Amino acid sequence: MKPEPATASLSEQEWIASGQRTLEAELEALAALGDRMDRHFAKACRVLLACTGRVVVTGMGKSGHIAR
Repeated sequence: MKPEPATASLSEQEWIASGQRTLEAELEALAALGDRMDRHFAKACRVLLACTGRVVVTGMGKSGHIAR
């Protein structure tokens, strides 16, 4: 028989707390990224919009959704 992962025994409240910690970390990362946006971001937007033909973006999951 395969042993259960340690996380299988977490309580409902522990799962919720874990999710909340994850969201808080992501919020902090997004806020820090927003503070770093500058003229380089605007330039990258202009370069992409000026492209003729196709812009190829690779990735799976979230990066694929963003590319669409």
